[in-house]
Amino acid sequence: MSEISMRRRTLMGAGTLGVLAVPSLMTGIAVAEEKSEKAEVITTHPPIRSLKLGGFKVVVVNDGTRVSDKPHETYGTNQPQEAVADLLQQNFLPTDALLNSYSPALVDTGSDVVLFDTGMGEGGREAGAGRLLDGIRAAGYQPEQVSVVVLTHMHGDHIGGLMEGGKPAFANARYVMGETEYAFWKDPARVGTPAENGHKGVLGKVVPLAEKTTFIGDGAEVVPGISAIAAFGHSPGHMVFRVDSEGKGLILTADTANHYVLSLQRPDWEVRFDMNKAKAAETRRRVFDMIASERLPFIGYHMPFPAVGFVEKQGEGYRFVPASYQLDI
Repeated sequence: MSEISMRRRTLMGAGTLGVLAVPSLMTGIAVAEEKSEKAEVITTHPPIRSLKLGGFKVVVVNDGTRVSDKPHETYGTNQPQEAVADLLQQNFLPTDALLNSYSPALVDTGSDVVLFDTGMGEGGREAGAGRLLDGIRAAGYQPEQVSVVVLTHMHGDHIGGLMEGGKPAFANARYVMGETEYAFWKDPARVGTPAENGHKGVLGKVVPLAEKTTFIGDGAEVVPGISAIAAFGHSPGHMVFRVDSEGKGLILTADTANHYVLSLQRPDWEVRFDMNKAKAAETRRRVFDMIASERLPFIGYHMPFPAVGFVEKQGEGYRFVPASYQLDI
């Protein structure tokens, strides 16, 4: 088969990922072909991105994406619809649709393999998400090698992959999660409130793991080189995490900011999914002021894949600068 034909087949295979096709190719997505006399089968793994941070290896996995309409109903809900559309247009983005990515991250410290959040899991697969396990394998790991699973918070797109077929997806892992977050979602007082579905999800996926869980607060060490920072607002006990190795630092910001334009350029705009909107805005400024002042890279769970970048203070908020090769050399 000619090189041109091979490229054509690769593009066709990646095309099944829709809007993921281009980042998939840019991040070296593998296309494995199994040939038989009757048919050719093309198998792809989800986009992954490997990074170096001092002596640590970091892998970001795209668990899936989702397109939604009516951006104003999610971001800038306290602003005129025209203001949201104008900001999107200024940044060369469509004004009538959003693309949301879900990007768990794995940190290999050499002593531990630490996974931050678990994606959509089985419940997301019908819609093309729930691809974390395939991504971990594509990066050269097995789920059994994950020694610590950290939950930044307990919304469904972060805890969905904890269980697989009714059993823990990461059989040999211990778990680390915020004490405040767990107490809120486990509480039966959530029944009959807008948080009831989240409560049920936690009862089904998180509570069964409680005996293997360490509940933490602000400043706690997860493993040497990884520490927690309280970042409440998006959820009652939302946490972010700092990773340090050999003088290099990185922040896993989880859902502190959920859109690289609407949440960062206008950090005070209200977001529908932020449970305490004023606190979430205050937290966004505190966390991204730190990232900007220390010139740290960060991984944002919902940033455009591979979800890694920098910010600088600009105007009312921050300018997102996607990472290129800074964490490759």
